[in-house]
Amino acid sequence: MKQTRRIHEKINERILFVCGMTSIIAVLGITIFIFFKGIPAIQEIGLKQFLLGQEWQPTGGSFGLLPMIVGSIYVTLGSLVLGAPIGVLTAIFISEIASKRISSLYRGLVELLAGIPSVVYGFFGLATIVPTIDRILGGGGNSLLAASIILGIMILPTIISISETAIKSVPTELKEGSLALGASDIYTIFKVTIPAARSGILTSLVLAIGRAIGETMAVILVAGNTPLVPKAIEDRVRTLTGNIALEMGYAHGLHQQALFATGVILFMFIIALNLLLIIFNKKVGGDR
Repeated sequence: MKQTRRIHEKINERILFVCGMTSIIAVLGITIFIFFKGIPAIQEIGLKQFLLGQEWQPTGGSFGLLPMIVGSIYVTLGSLVLGAPIGVLTAIFISEIASKRISSLYRGLVELLAGIPSVVYGFFGLATIVPTIDRILGGGGNSLLAASIILGIMILPTIISISETAIKSVPTELKEGSLALGASDIYTIFKVTIPAARSGILTSLVLAIGRAIGETMAVILVAGNTPLVPKAIEDRVRTLTGNIALEMGYAHGLHQQALFATGVILFMFIIALNLLLIIFNKKVGGDR
């Protein structure tokens, strides 16, 4: 009996090991492929010109990525400004204030929000948000603001779910100690619970940034996709992912390589975000 159990354990260990190695190999394969296809374009165009050039005209041999880099950063920051407060406060409400019945209802709605396809968000923005912005600010409505609003809605499930888990993981002794000292519920939430859960909340924000900066379809439908550096929230904007999706279908030669190089820059953004998160988590762990 013991021998059979050990055999089963060994088999399970091997299966888990193979699954883990498959994931690692897949990530490495994608990384190597993107860099292999994109680095030659960066070498030919020049890193400075590629990153800081403000003109993107593949037919004229101009491959300046700055408008798309700025557009991606602005859209991502805009979505975070709109979505982060709502997401974190909703997580607080679900985990600390609402009754079990209300929490279950809200949790189900958040899961439903996470399951909606991105193209549906794009159609919703195109039919409602874009015309509203056009009536108020003019310019047609396809803009940086429209893209930020759509992405702000799309990142809510990520922020809410992970922040709720982080808040619930805070030891009850901390909350009870604060309440025993005479602190109110709201004071305890914002002065004790939230600081204790800050690592998990920051993780949710970083993952939300990754979701926002990597979103393509919804942004293409509402952003306007003009490769110019936006000067105002009602200006049209093109993101890194939008640039790849719009032009990859007909690109060839150096143009195609430049689009792969755009993927390299996007990949570096994601790596930088994850490194910052790891450093912050280590710092928080050390402080504790």
